[in-house]
Amino acid sequence: MSTNPPDLRPDLAPKAQLKRNDRPGQPTIGMVSLGCPKALVDSERILTRLRAEGYGISPDYSGADAVIVNTCGFLDSAKAESLEAIGEALTENGRVIVTGCLGAEPDYITGAHPKVLAVTGPHQYEQVLDAVHAAVPPDPNPFVDLLPARGISLTPRHFSYLKISEGCNHKCKFCIIPDMRGRLQSRPAHAVMREAEKLVEAGVRELLVISQDTSAYGIDIKHATDRDHRAHITDLARDLGSLGAWVRLHYVYPYPHVRQLIPLMADGLVLPYLDIPFQHAHPDVLKRMARPAAAAKTLDEIAAWRDICPELTLRSTFIVGYPGETEAEFQTLLDWMDEAQLDRVGCFQYENVDGARSNALPDHVAPEVKQERWERFMEKAAAISEAKLAAKVGQTCQVIVDEVDGEAATCRTKADAPEIDGNLFIDEGFEALNPGDIATVQVDEAGDYDLWGRLV
Repeated sequence: MSTNPPDLRPDLAPKAQLKRNDRPGQPTIGMVSLGCPKALVDSERILTRLRAEGYGISPDYSGADAVIVNTCGFLDSAKAESLEAIGEALTENGRVIVTGCLGAEPDYITGAHPKVLAVTGPHQYEQVLDAVHAAVPPDPNPFVDLLPARGISLTPRHFSYLKISEGCNHKCKFCIIPDMRGRLQSRPAHAVMREAEKLVEAGVRELLVISQDTSAYGIDIKHATDRDHRAHITDLARDLGSLGAWVRLHYVYPYPHVRQLIPLMADGLVLPYLDIPFQHAHPDVLKRMARPAAAAKTLDEIAAWRDICPELTLRSTFIVGYPGETEAEFQTLLDWMDEAQLDRVGCFQYENVDGARSNALPDHVAPEVKQERWERFMEKAAAISEAKLAAKVGQTCQVIVDEVDGEAATCRTKADAPEIDGNLFIDEGFEALNPGDIATVQVDEAGDYDLWGRLV
């Protein structure tokens, strides 16, 4: 049992969970998965393909014939973390294959770690498999190498990420994701639904819909209809809601058609939860970011959403200390937060990233000023969160159980996504609960980010 720390990086996926499943003499591969949930899905796909070819999966370095490190390249700090993970894998195992977003810069990786066996870029599944085959030849046994129905999962079996598209058509000056992952590529709606159906049949109780821009889903394929499923986020959300699992939407840009999702939330088809990357509130900062500068209109949209679905939870991430950000612009952001009253908030201090256009902007903010503004922002966010959670005391709600240990059951409400949001703890009468159970609780106590309750 642990409470949710308030300073988690808001782009991180839950830590990958690996279990040993190899037979004697079977070639085995280890996996280190860094970065966001989209990268975690890539790791799951790679391991599922390898498992189907007869490879075992090792949860530790010593038991693996080679290790794949799936890297993150979103921020310079994430790049440093990726290089550190590669170095650790080389030290502990010695045979390392690198993939993921940082793999788009192979010279950067080999310059630091020339002994890696291969470097491939993001979602280059075939190249990763080729590198594994060259390093550790497969030795399949079709009589005993059985693949689980839902493939290899790196999350607890009761929830799963569902990636609906790759890439992004935005040109935000601080971001190089489109350079690494390309333009928007939506999956056919029927393929998304088939995967979701298999996950639910295998016991998944919560589907977390992810992409780089969920609102834009289907634009690149002209919202094509195939096998009675239309590639539009509203239609997809409605279809997913028919499967009986919790459906949570992440990375939703506030396009006008997003308002069509809110009635689905009010009707209980999808969770009343929107993860929207607002990034800032001052129009001049948004303009320098090359993002839509409509903060005031956004407040009107939020009010309209809440009129339709009062229980709506809004999560967002923000950047403080963006080049040129003045004290007055930062104060506008704090004032906007008072107006918006967002439920869940994460925050980055701006960092230069190689290749980002924002690096060339004038008037970069001093590190100590960025830190001070981050602290003030998080103080504001914590106060809003504390007040909102305190208002939940005495209410009854549904929770999904994530973990049970000797102290408590760690759960999440419909307002909480794994890893990035808070928890609800049940510390009495929880012994019969199991991960994946959905229970009804009464909230008895609230903190800054977490709740405590009892079964009813």
